Amino acid sequence: MKKDLKQAYKTINSDSFPKNMEVSFFNDSTDRQTMLYEKVTWSIDGEEKGLRYGENPCQPAALYKLVDGNLNFGDVETIKPGNYLGSDVELLQSGKHPGKINIADIDSALNILRYMVDKPATIIIKHNNPCGVAIAENVYDSYYKALMADRIAAFGGAIAVNRELDLETAKKMVEYYHEVIIAPSFADGVLEVFASKKNLRVVRVKNIEKLQKFAKERVLEVKAMIDGGMMVQYSYTPQAQSAADFLPAETTYKGTEYKVNRKPTEKELEDMIFGWLVEAGVTSNSVIYVKDGATVGIGTGEQDRVGVAEIAIDKAYRKLADRKSWEKYQTPFNVLEDKAKRDEILKEVENEKGGLIGSVMISDAFFPFRDGVDIGLKQGVTAIVQPGGSIRDFEAIEACNEYGATMVYTGQRSFRH
Repeated sequence: MKKDLKQAYKTINSDSFPKNMEVSFFNDSTDRQTMLYEKVTWSIDGEEKGLRYGENPCQPAALYKLVDGNLNFGDVETIKPGNYLGSDVELLQSGKHPGKINIADIDSALNILRYMVDKPATIIIKHNNPCGVAIAENVYDSYYKALMADRIAAFGGAIAVNRELDLETAKKMVEYYHEVIIAPSFADGVLEVFASKKNLRVVRVKNIEKLQKFAKERVLEVKAMIDGGMMVQYSYTPQAQSAADFLPAETTYKGTEYKVNRKPTEKELEDMIFGWLVEAGVTSNSVIYVKDGATVGIGTGEQDRVGVAEIAIDKAYRKLADRKSWEKYQTPFNVLEDKAKRDEILKEVENEKGGLIGSVMISDAFFPFRDGVDIGLKQGVTAIVQPGGSIRDFEAIEACNEYGATMVYTGQRSFRH
């Protein structure tokens, strides 16, 4: 009998996880800190269920929210109960129950969005990584800039905005396929527009309005191991969240002092801050490029820094070609058959170096050699952000001075495994 492979994605796993969960840490009976959790469920079409399934349909899963207790070890205190974001989302529209990936992508989007409160911002998440991030003077422009940063990867992604979602932006959103749309509130008529997309999950997260409060909060991260063991760590918070937090790029090597000759411009500093905060939500080993408050190329999860810098550049070229083809001919570049049109677009992309001229290069860890830095500088990068701390930092400084570029250190690595 022929098996219906599509059926696996239409069913909801049996919800066998308990209603409550308790996690305790203690040295002895008099020194115990306990956190209490409650399982999250939603009623959709008369069916009260939790997560649809885990990362794959064969994996049962559950979502729990913290309802009591918090941890205080040393000088770090975790977030207190009741400050809900992704663990207590309000589903305004959902053709089916959300899965673990949907909630994880919502959480990943909010993890970056919490650092962007001053301007309207849009983040598009795909597979737990941003594929487009942008800030602008209004929600529509931030959405369009984020979408065009990588229109292809945005297909089926989770979209999060930090302002009320207006009708014009909503009408633009339904021209594309998105899985989840997250906002603090929705203007009149928006939900009616979204109703045309039956399986679109529309999520209201009211605490987005209080995101700045979460910018320095810490939580306990738990990683299960193959043998049932667990690793725990406090969550990461970027220390550099303003221009004043950056450190000058300087070092001493074998008695010789090295420093970058040129200070960043105001425009470069804006992109440096924006890029470093986006980097906090990108899987390591990563290098990203940003320009004018938007991502240009995002390289994620690679094993070597030179390779990931090259991948991000390759993506910048390909995504710009797609954007030009889409905006000029409403056709993706990879299916554009007219050779003259293809050659015209490729020439423009080459002349603009994939949109990288004047961009900022951000690395989540230091450059062990100058080869990684050179990758970006050859494409017209004018500013670099990196943690610093390599024995050979002087090489990166020399490279920047040779190209007339600037660089700052953050003094903090930004790995995200």
